[in-house]
Amino acid sequence: MTTSALRRQVKNIVHNYSEAEIKVREATSNDPWGPPSSLMSEIADLTFNTVAFAEVMGMIWRRLNDSGKNWRHVYKALTLLDYLIKTGSEKVTHQCRENLYTIQTLKDFQYVDRDGKDQGINIREKVKQVMALLKDEERLKQERAHALQTKERMALEGMGSGSHQVTYGRRASPYGEDYGRARGSPSSFNSSSSSPRFASDLEQARPQTMGEEELQLQLALAMSREEAEKPLPPISSTDEERQLQLALALSKEEHEKVPVPRSPGRSSLLALGLLSGALEPETEEEEEEDKMKKSQV
Repeated sequence: MTTSALRRQVKNIVHNYSEAEIKVREATSNDPWGPPSSLMSEIADLTFNTVAFAEVMGMIWRRLNDSGKNWRHVYKALTLLDYLIKTGSEKVTHQCRENLYTIQTLKDFQYVDRDGKDQGINIREKVKQVMALLKDEERLKQERAHALQTKERMALEGMGSGSHQVTYGRRASPYGEDYGRARGSPSSFNSSSSSPRFASDLEQARPQTMGEEELQLQLALAMSREEAEKPLPPISSTDEERQLQLALALSKEEHEKVPVPRSPGRSSLLALGLLSGALEPETEEEEEEDKMKKSQV
């Protein structure tokens, strides 16, 4: 991954750009190559969704307002706009005509790089092409019809061979599964349910060079070694059982040391019963003798 691509990803996260805005930023980046046709096709599909259309066009107008060293933003935005006029929603053409003055001002774009090369000439020529297309209604209809036939043919070929499944398949999107199901969008001709987002994530995760592969291998080995060197945790269940047995033993010892109090009422009654039983005469003869002794006294 290049430094500019990494910087772009950071900005996408910081500014919380939507899926449509991220795609436009990618297609109109400062990288020294043109926007991929597959990416422009995805953006064209997005213009058939009301929410995504506003996000796409908003980012394009922002790119067209750049200047100086960001001349590639302007040139690629014009290239993308030309593609969307031919293959995207008709609302793209309407909005371009409403903002025709913004496009016309780019006819005077000037920028000379460090090597003394006039990079503005590419933008000035592209503006002429876009303006001519917007002003010629008949030519615009022919261009849109030709582009539609081309997309239909490529979509049908993709369904037969599977070579364009990723490019023209339906994609998981916050705008809904069927955001591209509109007249003129290739998704309306393809019933594939493949998801290129997963494929792109896998491609990014794969090491690109031998150095990256070696680094990933060393990292995996270090993590495995770290896990193996970790001490085994104590068996908590055994400790709990031992503590429970010790607590029960201590409780039993304390219980045996404490004397059991006797009931004072019961012992007093027992003593009185024994005393009274000892004082009473055992027979009637002893009772008569006692009476006689008492009378003599």
